[in-house]
Amino acid sequence: MMSATRLRAAYRLPQQLRLAQRSFATTGRQLEQQSTTVPAESNSPRNPDNAPGAAVADPAAQPPAHIDQAPNRAGIWARSQQPRDKAMTGPRFEQTDFSLQPQPWSAMELVHKQPVRWTHDRIVACDGGGGPAGHPRIFINTDKPEIATCGYCGLPFANEHHRKHLESLPQTSYPLS
Repeated sequence: MMSATRLRAAYRLPQQLRLAQRSFATTGRQLEQQSTTVPAESNSPRNPDNAPGAAVADPAAQPPAHIDQAPNRAGIWARSQQPRDKAMTGPRFEQTDFSLQPQPWSAMELVHKQPVRWTHDRIVACDGGGGPAGHPRIFINTDKPEIATCGYCGLPFANEHHRKHLESLPQTSYPLS
Protein backbone atom coordinates (compact mmCIF):
# COMPACT_ATOMS: atom_id res chain seq x y z
CA MET A 1 0.00 0.00 0.00
CA MET A 2 1.19 3.55 -0.84
CA SER A 3 1.96 6.05 1.89
CA ALA A 4 -0.14 9.19 2.28
CA THR A 5 2.64 11.50 1.06
CA ARG A 6 3.09 9.47 -2.11
CA LEU A 7 -0.66 9.51 -2.75
CA ARG A 8 -0.77 13.30 -2.38
CA ALA A 9 2.18 13.63 -4.75
CA ALA A 10 0.45 11.35 -7.25
CA TYR A 11 -2.73 13.46 -7.08
CA ARG A 12 -0.76 16.72 -7.53
CA LEU A 13 1.15 15.47 -10.57
CA PRO A 14 -1.68 15.96 -13.13
CA GLN A 15 -2.39 19.44 -11.71
CA GLN A 16 1.29 20.36 -12.02
CA LEU A 17 1.39 19.08 -15.58
CA ARG A 18 -1.64 21.20 -16.50
CA LEU A 19 -0.07 24.23 -14.86
CA ALA A 20 3.17 23.67 -16.77
CA GLN A 21 1.22 23.23 -20.00
CA ARG A 22 -0.60 26.53 -19.47
CA SER A 23 2.54 28.43 -18.59
CA PHE A 24 3.91 27.95 -22.11
CA ALA A 25 0.86 29.39 -23.89
CA THR A 26 1.58 33.01 -24.83
CA THR A 27 0.28 35.51 -27.30
CA GLY A 28 2.07 37.88 -29.61
CA ARG A 29 1.07 40.92 -27.57
CA GLN A 30 2.74 39.50 -24.47
CA LEU A 31 5.88 38.80 -26.46
CA GLU A 32 5.93 42.33 -27.87
CA GLN A 33 5.90 44.04 -24.48
CA GLN A 34 9.14 45.64 -23.44
CA SER A 35 11.15 43.81 -20.85
CA THR A 36 11.22 45.66 -17.53
CA THR A 37 14.17 43.72 -16.10
CA VAL A 38 17.57 45.34 -16.20
CA PRO A 39 20.37 42.95 -17.23
CA ALA A 40 23.12 42.48 -14.71
CA GLU A 41 26.27 44.37 -15.59
CA SER A 42 29.29 42.26 -16.32
CA ASN A 43 32.96 43.08 -16.44
CA SER A 44 33.23 42.16 -20.11
CA PRO A 45 32.62 44.89 -22.71
CA ARG A 46 29.38 44.66 -24.63
CA ASN A 47 29.57 43.55 -28.23
CA PRO A 48 26.23 43.52 -30.09
CA ASP A 49 27.62 41.22 -32.78
CA ASN A 50 28.31 38.48 -30.23
CA ALA A 51 25.02 38.83 -28.42
CA PRO A 52 22.98 35.63 -28.26
CA GLY A 53 20.33 35.72 -30.95
CA ALA A 54 21.95 38.58 -32.87
CA ALA A 55 22.41 36.40 -35.93
CA VAL A 56 18.87 35.02 -35.63
CA ALA A 57 17.11 38.38 -35.98
CA ASP A 58 15.84 39.00 -39.50
CA PRO A 59 15.13 42.66 -40.27
CA ALA A 60 12.66 41.74 -43.03
CA ALA A 61 10.53 39.72 -40.60
CA GLN A 62 10.31 42.56 -38.07
CA PRO A 63 7.18 44.72 -38.44
CA PRO A 64 7.79 48.41 -39.05
CA ALA A 65 7.48 50.77 -36.12
CA HIS A 66 4.30 52.40 -37.47
CA ILE A 67 1.85 51.19 -40.10
CA ASP A 68 -0.50 53.78 -41.62
CA GLN A 69 -4.19 52.99 -41.98
CA ALA A 70 -4.08 53.78 -45.68
CA PRO A 71 -1.61 55.60 -47.95
CA ASN A 72 -3.86 58.66 -47.95
CA ARG A 73 -5.16 58.46 -44.36
CA ALA A 74 -3.02 58.54 -41.22
CA GLY A 75 -5.58 58.01 -38.46
CA ILE A 76 -8.57 55.80 -37.78
CA TRP A 77 -12.00 56.81 -39.08
CA ALA A 78 -14.28 55.01 -36.61
CA ARG A 79 -14.28 54.96 -32.81
CA SER A 80 -14.47 51.16 -32.77
CA GLN A 81 -11.51 50.76 -35.13
CA GLN A 82 -8.07 49.81 -33.83
CA PRO A 83 -5.04 51.47 -35.40
CA ARG A 84 -3.49 49.18 -37.99
CA ASP A 85 -0.24 48.66 -36.07
CA LYS A 86 -2.22 47.49 -33.00
CA ALA A 87 -4.78 45.47 -34.96
CA MET A 88 -2.16 43.47 -36.85
CA THR A 89 -0.41 41.88 -33.89
CA GLY A 90 -0.40 38.44 -32.41
CA PRO A 91 0.60 35.02 -33.66
CA ARG A 92 -1.33 35.37 -36.91
CA PHE A 93 0.86 38.29 -38.04
CA GLU A 94 4.22 37.29 -36.50
CA GLN A 95 6.02 36.50 -39.75
CA THR A 96 4.13 38.89 -42.00
CA ASP A 97 6.14 41.36 -44.06
CA PHE A 98 3.88 44.41 -44.04
CA SER A 99 5.70 46.06 -46.92
CA LEU A 100 4.30 43.33 -49.19
CA GLN A 101 0.70 43.55 -47.89
CA PRO A 102 -1.93 45.50 -49.85
CA GLN A 103 -2.88 48.89 -48.47
CA PRO A 104 -6.01 50.11 -50.24
CA TRP A 105 -6.71 53.80 -50.37
CA SER A 106 -9.24 55.23 -47.96
CA ALA A 107 -12.51 55.81 -49.80
CA MET A 108 -13.29 58.71 -47.48
CA GLU A 109 -10.56 60.85 -49.00
CA LEU A 110 -11.53 59.84 -52.54
CA VAL A 111 -15.23 60.61 -52.04
CA HIS A 112 -14.43 64.09 -50.70
CA LYS A 113 -12.77 64.87 -54.03
CA GLN A 114 -16.08 64.35 -55.86
CA PRO A 115 -17.67 67.62 -57.04
CA VAL A 116 -21.14 68.60 -55.87
CA ARG A 117 -23.96 67.54 -58.20
CA TRP A 118 -26.17 70.61 -58.65
CA THR A 119 -29.88 70.03 -59.20
CA HIS A 120 -33.04 72.09 -59.63
CA ASP A 121 -35.18 69.40 -57.97
CA ARG A 122 -36.00 69.39 -54.26
CA ILE A 123 -35.50 65.63 -54.05
CA VAL A 124 -32.85 63.66 -55.94
CA ALA A 125 -32.47 59.91 -56.29
CA CYS A 126 -29.13 58.15 -55.90
CA ASP A 127 -28.57 54.51 -56.78
CA GLY A 128 -24.77 54.51 -56.80
CA GLY A 129 -24.53 54.05 -60.54
CA GLY A 130 -27.12 51.30 -60.77
CA GLY A 131 -26.67 47.67 -61.60
CA PRO A 132 -24.79 45.16 -59.49
CA ALA A 133 -22.11 47.72 -58.53
CA GLY A 134 -24.67 50.20 -57.17
CA HIS A 135 -26.76 50.34 -54.02
CA PRO A 136 -30.50 50.53 -53.26
CA ARG A 137 -32.11 53.68 -54.61
CA ILE A 138 -32.54 56.34 -51.95
CA PHE A 139 -34.07 59.80 -52.13
CA ILE A 140 -32.14 62.78 -50.80
CA ASN A 141 -33.77 66.06 -49.75
CA THR A 142 -31.89 69.14 -51.04
CA ASP A 143 -34.19 71.79 -49.49
CA LYS A 144 -31.69 73.01 -46.90
CA PRO A 145 -28.82 75.33 -47.86
CA GLU A 146 -26.18 72.68 -47.33
CA ILE A 147 -24.49 69.87 -49.20
CA ALA A 148 -26.54 66.69 -48.80
CA THR A 149 -24.68 63.40 -49.18
CA CYS A 150 -25.79 59.91 -50.04
CA GLY A 151 -25.65 57.63 -47.03
CA TYR A 152 -24.38 54.68 -49.10
CA CYS A 153 -21.78 56.06 -51.51
CA GLY A 154 -21.19 59.55 -50.12
CA LEU A 155 -21.88 61.45 -53.36
CA PRO A 156 -22.71 65.12 -52.66
CA PHE A 157 -25.85 66.85 -53.92
CA ALA A 158 -27.05 70.44 -53.55
CA ASN A 159 -29.91 72.55 -54.84
CA GLU A 160 -29.08 75.20 -57.44
CA HIS A 161 -31.07 77.78 -55.41
CA HIS A 162 -28.48 77.58 -52.62
CA ARG A 163 -25.44 77.86 -54.89
CA LYS A 164 -24.61 81.50 -53.96
CA HIS A 165 -24.80 80.71 -50.26
CA LEU A 166 -22.58 77.63 -50.57
CA GLU A 167 -20.05 79.50 -52.71
CA SER A 168 -19.90 82.31 -50.13
CA LEU A 169 -18.80 79.88 -47.40
CA PRO A 170 -15.08 80.04 -46.60
CA GLN A 171 -14.66 76.28 -46.89
CA THR A 172 -16.75 73.26 -47.89
CA SER A 173 -16.02 69.58 -47.52
CA TYR A 174 -16.62 68.95 -51.25
CA PRO A 175 -15.47 70.92 -54.32
CA LEU A 176 -18.31 73.05 -55.67
CA SER A 177 -17.36 73.04 -59.35
